Amino acid sequence: MKIGKIIEDCGIAGISGSTVKEIKSITSDSRKVSGGSMFIAVKGFSSDGHDYIADAVAKGASAVVYQDDAALEAAGPQKSDVTYIKVKSSRHALAIIASNFHGRPSEKLSLVGITGTNGKTTTVTLLYHLFKGLGYECGLLSTIANYVGDRCSEAVNTTSDPITINSLLAEMVEIGCSYCFMEVSSIGIEQERVAGLHFKVGIFSNLTHDHLDYHGTFAEYLRCKKLFFDNLPSDAVAITNADDRNGMVMVQNTGAKIVTYSCRTVADHTCRIIEESFDGMQLSIDGKECWTGLIGQHNAYNILAIYTAALCLGAGQEETLIGISRLKSARGRLETLRGPRDISVVIDYAHTPDAMENVLGTLREIGPERELVCLFGCGGDRDRTKRPEMAAVAQKMADRIIVTSDNSRTERTEDIMEDIKAGMDARGRAKSLFIADRKEAIRTAIMTAPEGATILLAGKGHETYQILGKTKHHFDENEIVSGIFEDMKNL
Repeated sequence: MKIGKIIEDCGIAGISGSTVKEIKSITSDSRKVSGGSMFIAVKGFSSDGHDYIADAVAKGASAVVYQDDAALEAAGPQKSDVTYIKVKSSRHALAIIASNFHGRPSEKLSLVGITGTNGKTTTVTLLYHLFKGLGYECGLLSTIANYVGDRCSEAVNTTSDPITINSLLAEMVEIGCSYCFMEVSSIGIEQERVAGLHFKVGIFSNLTHDHLDYHGTFAEYLRCKKLFFDNLPSDAVAITNADDRNGMVMVQNTGAKIVTYSCRTVADHTCRIIEESFDGMQLSIDGKECWTGLIGQHNAYNILAIYTAALCLGAGQEETLIGISRLKSARGRLETLRGPRDISVVIDYAHTPDAMENVLGTLREIGPERELVCLFGCGGDRDRTKRPEMAAVAQKMADRIIVTSDNSRTERTEDIMEDIKAGMDARGRAKSLFIADRKEAIRTAIMTAPEGATILLAGKGHETYQILGKTKHHFDENEIVSGIFEDMKNL
């Protein structure tokens, strides 16, 4: 593709050199530059791509996109056979260039994005399976994995970089996908990873305490989420949770059509739980009864969001409800393993105070007579303010607590556990154990649990690793729990 076509609408401030040259590849990583590449120098948070312009040119870059004149001068004399393109924001330009280079794939299928604190992975994953079940070829971009049709690849971030996103969307278009369902994180929005994408539907789930280590304040976190809806095109639909106190704030400046859903009040689409057990829920959705194998009030919201999105995308009510009844929960989301002595271990990704309260509330409601054990930790090098808040939730709702490690990263696990302990009073500490080794903590939770207990393992969910220091270790809670249950059977 010629340079002129690639740089359309990317905020050009000046061009030096030819724009009719063919570009073979685009990248913001100088290590991936080869002959015929376009290198986009993006100012990052730990490094600045402008520092690698000279390296990119030496490797054969045909074009360089930049925003900092001083940095370009520092890279040495401009080469006559290289096209230099100055833009207002190289981060924004990267997203537009990625879309243009791949033929604007988001305009060639129905792209559905969901943002919010909790429920994103479950909602997009279930939407993917729902529409696959309805007979459509689909794509999925999620925290757990990316799917192009049936082909799966590992996901690195909740919202990938623009080049990866548009490359995957282009592959989806090529194999005939009609829909793509995508998680949109606040960090992805703020870093403009989704700039240039044409969303058909945007969904807001809820907004609670998370990512304040990055955003600094809740107001800034909200602002970034809201930007997603502010930027939706006029032909899109903005679906919002009317029960969340920020639900209508999210869509107050959108140009898209607004559709609401609620489990508590009047809305365009409504839902209530008729009956619930560990095996699932009987729901009433817009007056029609529907069974789902998912459990919990928060999953009632997820199911209602899925239903609302499906109708907005043109699916029929009856086929949608039938499809929903066949869905299974995403991995690591209220995933229940039954063991000896009627012990139930529930693995869930809950890693915020609100998410943990939702899960513990669900487990308490389903089995009020069962002892409820909550095992959790908090991630290192992340928002410290939620640590005591999660402790307060566990103290309020669980009979016993085991505080352990999560992904401690470069923080000492013991220091994180002290931050958690600060959120407990004497009563909370009296019913708590503090075990830094998470595998040993899980074994202790199971082996000391009374008959009929429910044990929540919160925070890891679908993850099959644990990050300690800068090393990622294999750590699959499903495997660990299954192994402990086998050991118990052999005792």
